[in-house]
Amino acid sequence: MTLQLPVIDLSAADRGPEARARLHRELHSAAHEVGFFQLTGHGVTADETAALMRVIRAFFALPEADRLAIGNLNSPHFRGYTRTGEERTGGSRDWRDQLDIGAERPQHVPAAGEPAYWWLEGPNQWPGSLPELRELSLAWIDRLSRVAHRLLHELLAAIGAPEDFYDAAFADEPHLHLKLVRYPGTAPTGDDQGVGAHKDYGFLTLLLQDEVGGLQVERSDGRFHDVPPLPGAFVVNLGELLEVATDGYLKATNHRVVSPAGARERYSVPFFYNPRLDARVAPLPFEHAHRAPGATRDPANPLFAEYGRNELKGWLRAHPEVARRHHPELVGAAAAHTG
Repeated sequence: MTLQLPVIDLSAADRGPEARARLHRELHSAAHEVGFFQLTGHGVTADETAALMRVIRAFFALPEADRLAIGNLNSPHFRGYTRTGEERTGGSRDWRDQLDIGAERPQHVPAAGEPAYWWLEGPNQWPGSLPELRELSLAWIDRLSRVAHRLLHELLAAIGAPEDFYDAAFADEPHLHLKLVRYPGTAPTGDDQGVGAHKDYGFLTLLLQDEVGGLQVERSDGRFHDVPPLPGAFVVNLGELLEVATDGYLKATNHRVVSPAGARERYSVPFFYNPRLDARVAPLPFEHAHRAPGATRDPANPLFAEYGRNELKGWLRAHPEVARRHHPELVGAAAAHTG
């Protein structure tokens, strides 16, 4: 089934008070009722997007040995290449391969008494034969960080909250994460789980998808609906921490990816805009707080005020082989305590 998402034009914020007020009404409705929307007017050019997609295709066209040389099994920080079928969602294998990239920072080995989530800070891994991948990927992280920062301000203003309320949580070294993803078609078993149904656990995700499609979003009728690619737009979804911070007023929504049929490939680039690992996400004071329905509670997926604990829990669950190799003392902690 197909039901188009709301389309939000961020550039309306620059076209005077009336246009900005209309933007806020539309953004409020989309974030409260759907938790997903298509974002236009963001300022990222078609040339920037095309350059990134070209280098992504070049990376996945490298010999498998070159990709595995920068495999995430080498990295205690969960950075690098994951071969098809090695990531899990809801305990089941996702039929995709990917390169996980973060802000380029020195390794942070937790000292005695420091939380284990500091392992998530460290260097990326890059293929030596494709130097432009590093340049374009890090530039994309910087570019989308600026878009997401502005979008978050407009979103908070739209629901009657101080638009700079979370600036301190993102100050200095926010935990920014980029995935370069290829879906190589349907699995040999016939299973079409590109990525299983899930919610993102941070703040905002901005997704660049190619023309193939496959993203599906759960709507109020309980069904998963296709999200047709909209040229020039990012698909934006809200994460669980914004839902918790607003006591359920802002909505984190289940979504999944269905593998393309046969051997057809699909490429996508999700960017995750999240606060510092040690940031504690305070409840948001906002105009409509009295109408908040309460955040979703899932005993199998506890959410913590300290952002890094949520992030580490997700990596331990999604990449158990990396966890067993580098962090055996944390294996099993994903189901309970990751501090």
